[in-house]
Amino acid sequence: MAPLPEDLLRYRKFIGFMLKYWNSNLFANTASQAMDETSPEDPDTEYNQTPEELVADLKKMGPTYIKMGQLLSTRPDLLPDAYLKALATLQDDVAPIPYEKIHEIVEEEIGTRISKAFESFEKEPLASASIGQVHSARLRSGKPVAVKIQRPGIKKQFLDDLNTLQELAEMAVKHSQTAKKYAFDKVLAELRRILLQELDYMREAQNLVTLGTNLKNFKHLIVPQPITDYCGSKVLTMEFIKGQKITSISPLKQIELDYAPLVDQLVEAYLQQIISDGFVHADPHPGNIQFTTNDQIALIDLGMVAKFTPAIKDFILELLIAISNDNGEDTAQVLIKMSEITEEADIKHFKKMITDLIMDNQYSTAKDMQTGRLLIQLNSLAANDGIHLPVEVNILGKILLNMDQIIAVLDPDFDLRVAIKKHSAKMMSDKMYRELKPEHFFTALLASKKLAENLPERLNIISENLAENKFQLKIDAIDEERVTDGFQKVANRITLGLIIAAMIIGAAMLMQVPSSFTILGYPGLAIIFFMLAAIGAIILSYIIIFQDENLNNKK
Repeated sequence: MAPLPEDLLRYRKFIGFMLKYWNSNLFANTASQAMDETSPEDPDTEYNQTPEELVADLKKMGPTYIKMGQLLSTRPDLLPDAYLKALATLQDDVAPIPYEKIHEIVEEEIGTRISKAFESFEKEPLASASIGQVHSARLRSGKPVAVKIQRPGIKKQFLDDLNTLQELAEMAVKHSQTAKKYAFDKVLAELRRILLQELDYMREAQNLVTLGTNLKNFKHLIVPQPITDYCGSKVLTMEFIKGQKITSISPLKQIELDYAPLVDQLVEAYLQQIISDGFVHADPHPGNIQFTTNDQIALIDLGMVAKFTPAIKDFILELLIAISNDNGEDTAQVLIKMSEITEEADIKHFKKMITDLIMDNQYSTAKDMQTGRLLIQLNSLAANDGIHLPVEVNILGKILLNMDQIIAVLDPDFDLRVAIKKHSAKMMSDKMYRELKPEHFFTALLASKKLAENLPERLNIISENLAENKFQLKIDAIDEERVTDGFQKVANRITLGLIIAAMIIGAAMLMQVPSSFTILGYPGLAIIFFMLAAIGAIILSYIIIFQDENLNNKK
């Protein structure tokens, strides 16, 4: 089917953007930073495109690319500071939706008039982002709330752009080793899943409830709860949190207060989400973590969450403990166990590179140690050696990268590595204690009961087969047919060699017997035997030298 005109426009727009940035030194810097191939950034470096130009280009590309720019603004391991600051403006510097349209969407979603549902509803938005915008309001009960409204038509725009990118990514994977190595198509598929989830505000409302329940024991942390009667797929009404970006705290306040306990609790809360709950706030950039007026930390914007399986949670616990203990060998072993290993994988080289990387970071100071960046580097090393790490490792790296940013502002001397070690050890002991609870004991008991019930019948079948000489062991370690063929060929060649030797000896003996039948003056029968032996020897030599060599090459 031929592409539609709007499809061609999207292709042209994307290809034009890539042609502009592909050969720029900004792109080269980003790629090399991802691979950790460069020295620290030189603040005097000048790039082909200014930060403002990059932001303007992304805005022209549309909401999908604005969202990607927002995600990129939380990656200090990839871009220079000036570009990160410029991209951060994409989080709150998007043209607002006209109030008339907002009014229409809200009333359609909640099924009643705004004037009936709310005592007041501010026409000017608090913030306007690529997916939606937020208005402050007050319920009839007097409770202040924040109302997030989705941009009209945004889902179709996202799907159209994502479909275009998916087609281009699949094409790139087929024709580019770099795209294949870093699994661009799988990365984009994961991005698609995350973005489409973020477009469902009913799902986000449930996410707020779940995270609020999971973190209820952390007194310094709050999660705004949804007002479910005033929520829909395109409207989310939740408790209003008055605060500011956690990284915008004034230097004076940083001097006055000790934020170490607050930071420690924030780190513990995220480790609990990752290791214990398996339900994680996956986009904790500074804009989504607010510092409230009563010195609490609010986790907002739960559109992007990650869910970890029990197996992945166990692997990540092992990984964090290995990294916090500066154990490169254990780190490499855990990564190998949890990953997809390709045929081209170089396990030995991978283990060495991981061990070297962990050792290089062993003596870093608390201020210099960047655990999030370390995890991103682990992913790059794995890709180079044909090992595909699970996407959860990247999510963990992104979360810890943002933790590094927050810690650098609140408490630069806070040692994230020590905190991870302390809290991971506690969570491991809690996990072992939970597994000793009666419900887990009864599960094991039930499995043992099933085994005991089936054991007599299975033993009876085994003994019966042994008695009737029907017991068989199937071993797949070797190719039986190939081994048998090999023995047969060896036996045939030995036999043929003996026959050739016998013909030579017989011919030599016949040379001494007088005969009227001669060839070139020699007894004819002896010469015939010599010739047959020579031909047989030549044929056997050819088979051994050439055919066996070809066989070995096919292995």
